[in-house]
Amino acid sequence: MASLNSYKLRCSIPGHEMDVRGLASAVFPEGAFVSVSRDRTGRVWVPNSSPDQGFTEMHSMSGHSNFVSCVCIIAPSETYPRGLIATGGNDNNICVFTMDQSQPLFTLTGHKNTVCTLSSGKFGTLLSGSWDTTAKVWLNEKCMMTLQGHSAAVWAVVILPEQGLMLSGSADKTIKLWKAGRCEKTFTGHEDCVRGLAVISNIEFFSCSNDTSIRRWLVTGECVQVYYSHTNYIYSLAVFPNGQDFISTGEDRTLRIWRQGECSQTIRLPAQSVWCCCILPNGDIAIGASDGIIRVFTEAEDRIASAEDLQAFEDELAKTTIDPKTGDFGDIKMEDLPGREHLVEPGNRDGQTRLIKDGQKVEAYQWSVSDDRWMKIGDVVGGSNQQTSKNVMYEGKEYDYVFTIDVNEGGPSMKLPYNVSEDPWLTAHNFLQKNDLSPMFLDQVANFIIENTKGHVVGPAQPAGGDPFTGGARYIPGASDGGPGFGADPFTGSGRYIPGSGPNPSAPSGVADPFTGELLTKGIVDTKVKELNGGAPPEHKLSEEILESLQRLLVSVSEPNSSMSPPSIQEISVLWKASHWPEDLVFPILDIMRLAVRHPQVNETLCGEAEGVQLCNHLLSLMRPEGRPANQMLALRTLCNCFSGRHGRALLMAQRETVLSHAADLATICNKNIHVALATLLLNYAGCLHGQPDLEAKAQCLSVASRALETVQDKEAVFRLLVALGTTVASDQTAQDLARSLGVNSQISKYSSVSDPSKVAECCQLVLKELQ
Repeated sequence: MASLNSYKLRCSIPGHEMDVRGLASAVFPEGAFVSVSRDRTGRVWVPNSSPDQGFTEMHSMSGHSNFVSCVCIIAPSETYPRGLIATGGNDNNICVFTMDQSQPLFTLTGHKNTVCTLSSGKFGTLLSGSWDTTAKVWLNEKCMMTLQGHSAAVWAVVILPEQGLMLSGSADKTIKLWKAGRCEKTFTGHEDCVRGLAVISNIEFFSCSNDTSIRRWLVTGECVQVYYSHTNYIYSLAVFPNGQDFISTGEDRTLRIWRQGECSQTIRLPAQSVWCCCILPNGDIAIGASDGIIRVFTEAEDRIASAEDLQAFEDELAKTTIDPKTGDFGDIKMEDLPGREHLVEPGNRDGQTRLIKDGQKVEAYQWSVSDDRWMKIGDVVGGSNQQTSKNVMYEGKEYDYVFTIDVNEGGPSMKLPYNVSEDPWLTAHNFLQKNDLSPMFLDQVANFIIENTKGHVVGPAQPAGGDPFTGGARYIPGASDGGPGFGADPFTGSGRYIPGSGPNPSAPSGVADPFTGELLTKGIVDTKVKELNGGAPPEHKLSEEILESLQRLLVSVSEPNSSMSPPSIQEISVLWKASHWPEDLVFPILDIMRLAVRHPQVNETLCGEAEGVQLCNHLLSLMRPEGRPANQMLALRTLCNCFSGRHGRALLMAQRETVLSHAADLATICNKNIHVALATLLLNYAGCLHGQPDLEAKAQCLSVASRALETVQDKEAVFRLLVALGTTVASDQTAQDLARSLGVNSQISKYSSVSDPSKVAECCQLVLKELQ
């Protein structure tokens, strides 16, 4: 087997559905490794015996209720001769699995925030690090000690092979050496979050950081070498068996191989974040990235991928679009760039990048020493004024897609044009308005667009996968809670966003449909409630007297300036009882409730000390992830509107931990209205916590907002999440440090250049300024 002294692709493994966040070489079977992902699973991969040099999934592990962030292997013991797999997640738990079971053998609980790093030692010892700023030592399914001393998230931990020493690296920019639970030494030198640690020997270790540097340390405290080559955050490290050479991955899309203290090879990936890496026993390298793909690289000639697979990987890389803000290209002036002739000159080192102008495009190339040529690594966005080539003509314009929509069987079909750069919700709204269709179809049309353009692949028009109206009309409740105005400045504390508030606080805001201006809620009792009541089981039918009571209640709370008397206790009681209708019938009642709780009398009655906990529990039961989206959204909106009264605010602050933990689970549901309501709930909590010293509560707000930003796409929801973040950290240095330790800076920076709507970029820039 000849060594090429350079790594090439062995195989790509597309097993996970979301980012691959952790990798670890397994003890058993031979050559296997374990991966964990934001898709909430862990997977064991074994090498194929066939000539294709790939890997096969041996089994999948599930047990976390949220993203899985890290993994490590617990060494074999007499009880478990194949070793164990430990995984940490955003649900604050550590799950421990055997090598052949899909469910956890046991679960370790105790951390108060995401478990983001794990390391195993002798005798089954496990060391964990968390966003809660602590590290914990576990043995025999129990927490033996908690290591406290860091002032921000603990992103990295390792157990040294001898002397009973442990290391922790933190977002507070320091590394701490621990012995018997006591901090023996603090290492300083990094200028930003410490993200990874790797053991070299009993007395030496590596660290990597968001400051783009790698450092080599002696346990006695000296930094003996600093390595520079990466151009963005460095997330992970792994050391070769010789204890000298190592690999690193980061936010600059690269895997870098370091030999004799120099970066000898740079491999670029068609994914922005290269989160993790591990070195397999045969010297091959496995890496995991934000595109959900695991890629294995080898320097063994007989394990290199086929010429076709290598070309496919190179083609995928060449099609990548690169944002210059995240790469190493700096400010690009297109007029100063050379043409393709610049590629005739050879590069000076492996991994060197070069930009060239090809017509109206800017292309990025990387020099490959092993291939002795420039390889295209992508197109630089922002360096080109060329628009995406469209393929379908409709009404004189070019579109990426033109769907054929059949509203009524046998009736005329309608055309729905769409470009992948457009907001599907705005497109759906315009389509309904143009064709004089009910705004009640908005969710269905928007979700149809999203489902049929997954991946945002630009190409020929695709046939409609199905009629988005099939199944008949379904009830869509009234407007979102709150207009675009947020009143006073959320960063100064001089005001707080209240759902539905606007320039005219006396108006019955929160009732109007944002697309048509019609008051939907007023007709609920006369139409939808009576319709559903007519078909309800006998035990759930409402009497005419109760229906009239609901009608009076609705008028009295939606028209505060009318001559109607305030809601009576009896009417409020009727509403409470009606809200326990079966889940497939209750949504119009919930729409009345979310409006009613804004009335002071209803707020006091339903949110008071005696009834408030019952209200919370009932709404949380409707917010179960497996529940109905309409109920989930309306329950969230009701919670938002509870903040409009003193009793509601007191209730929700007392129930904050439970409410936010339940609400966070809804972030993964693909529904714009749910996301906007969730963001609004966080915004109300942030407003109440502004100026308060409750760090635990702020930490939960930051954590939930950070997790929501992983999946939320709707710009209005993103905007409200950004305002919630800004309100939480404003004028609070500790909260700002915590936000930085959670990586909020890098997470939201992509919104700083959003142009439509501009308020997203403006708000993002304000938050980033607070976190400087």
